[in-house]
Amino acid sequence: MFYRGRVQGVGFRYTAREVAQRHAVVGFVQNLPDGRVHLVVEGGPEVVDAFLSELCRVMGRYIRDTSVSDSPAAGGFDGFDIRRY
Repeated sequence: MFYRGRVQGVGFRYTAREVAQRHAVVGFVQNLPDGRVHLVVEGGPEVVDAFLSELCRVMGRYIRDTSVSDSPAAGGFDGFDIRRY
């Protein structure tokens, strides 16, 4: 997923990690140089939906646009991390 809006400098990545800890998801969140936030999340469909719903409920006021791309789980994640660009 890619989020656009005022999503950098507002604690978006840290909030995403905090929300992820309450759900059985793995992946990462990362600021991009163009001002977007990149989010990769894996887990069961219901768990991912619950995670994304909570994240949008908490951070939705900062999100102007969301771009979603579904793909098969790649695996290889041990947890949910904040990455640097």
